[in-house]
Amino acid sequence: MPKSKTAPAISASRSLNSSLPRIPLVPDDLLKRNNVFCTLDTRFRRAARLLQCLWLKDHNIPTDTTVRGETATVIGFASNLHPDAADAGKNFLTPAIHQFVLRELILREEGAAIDEDRLFANALSSMPLTFNLFGPLALDLDLATAVFRRLLPEFVHTVEHVAFEHSPGRRESRFLHDGTAFDLAVRVTTPDGESAAIFIEVKYSEDMMGPAARMRDRYGEAARAVHLYTDPDSPLLRSLSLEQLWREHMLAQLAVDHGITSRAVFMAIGPRLNRRVMAAFRVYQSELIDLDHQDTNRVSFEPIALETFVDAINAAGATELAQSLWRRYLDFERVYEHSLQEIGCQPLPNSTNTSPSAPEKLGTFVPDCRRHTRKSAASTRPSLQPRR
Repeated sequence: MPKSKTAPAISASRSLNSSLPRIPLVPDDLLKRNNVFCTLDTRFRRAARLLQCLWLKDHNIPTDTTVRGETATVIGFASNLHPDAADAGKNFLTPAIHQFVLRELILREEGAAIDEDRLFANALSSMPLTFNLFGPLALDLDLATAVFRRLLPEFVHTVEHVAFEHSPGRRESRFLHDGTAFDLAVRVTTPDGESAAIFIEVKYSEDMMGPAARMRDRYGEAARAVHLYTDPDSPLLRSLSLEQLWREHMLAQLAVDHGITSRAVFMAIGPRLNRRVMAAFRVYQSELIDLDHQDTNRVSFEPIALETFVDAINAAGATELAQSLWRRYLDFERVYEHSLQEIGCQPLPNSTNTSPSAPEKLGTFVPDCRRHTRKSAASTRPSLQPRR
């Protein structure tokens, strides 16, 4: 996607005033009318599923829903693409990203676990998000460099390559002897001229409740060997919420220990308003040893809000891409206004315009999840209550 350098500057201070303190509690009737009601959805996923439905409608993308029987029962969710739309690559922001995905699938690593149904047909999945977020960066390494310099200025001088669904050693006993892999591996050159890597995990609507990998003896051995944890035998590390972060961070450290890369960072990205994801990042971070900044062989954990990443894309000059990502994945003010209208309430007079074309969406970010500590208050309205 071409970088736009002519768009007007976006005021972060102005847009911070419109930042939601928590995810909207979407009424059941609104979800049902849009064919995105699911009793198992968390509060965040309810809102995210509706947002994907609205984005698909904005772009006239047909969904995989059918009406059956005399009772007109709707089968399927309006957050899933019709097979024809999925085959045409409509789950991606641009045709260029779709073509990039097709090339990546042909050249994927042996054993790479890519669910093509989710990738092409599920608008809510973090898998297409990963390609929509990083595909343009993989196609434009100058843009990738500008973005990662803003996020990790002391670690990144230039980005050399972006690899998807990567593992330094699937099924190898010197690693984890399993299929653990990163969503991305970004190869970089540091300011000191070293070759290094940023290993990345991307979350979107996940509730951090599995499915989990089968526990192996090798995990315990690796946890003690990597010297990352205050208690390598901690049950928290093996919990449903943390075990994937645990495995991937260990894999990143083992990649350094075995000389696959000289230095590395393990980055986890998730939406600021997905409290389960943000909580998992914080709890996982609390299990780590405080690393000495002089010990460059240890792999640090860098949790980043998705909003912060999109903000870095915008600041790097790719305003059109940043706006597209925001509208698709982060415009929860739009969901908020739909919810207000559903219950007969109007937005405050000074509320920000949340139409799809509003550029003010960018900049409504906190630096990262470590600095965002707002707590959500549960509503008691039974007609709105999602699964806890």
